[in-house]
Amino acid sequence: MGGDLTQAPAGKAPRFLVYAIKDPKNANLDRIQIVKGWLTADGTAKEKVYNVAWSDDRELHSDGALKPVGNTVNLATGMYTNDIGDAQLSTVWEDPDFDAKARAFYYVRVLQIPTPRHTLYDAIALGMDPQETSHPPTIQERAYSSPIWYTP
Repeated sequence: MGGDLTQAPAGKAPRFLVYAIKDPKNANLDRIQIVKGWLTADGTAKEKVYNVAWSDDRELHSDGALKPVGNTVNLATGMYTNDIGDAQLSTVWEDPDFDAKARAFYYVRVLQIPTPRHTLYDAIALGMDPQETSHPPTIQERAYSSPIWYTP
């Protein structure tokens, strides 16, 4: 994780092998994303999120978006099941928009399937309707890698 890439070989974009495994005592994985940031020729900072691996039989839309993985959280009990998502995800991804002249960074973000948010447990304990609290009852936890920097 992390590092510096310098002087890309002529005509070649960086390729990343990405592999994520869920915690054995936690929720399944929804997707892996690569977040790319770069500077344009005029110095403007840009960022783009690429969905690179995902669970279940969903298909990537032409705009790069994915249909939500679903949600198995029971709002009455705060329990969820691992009937959706996958225990592990992997892929090899190559930057389709690579510009060898532009500084850039890349990092990996892994999302779990939805799980109960702590406020859902509070609402259940207090006998409140979880939909009437100020926070969503579920959350998709995330893990992030260290960035990999590219310098022309």
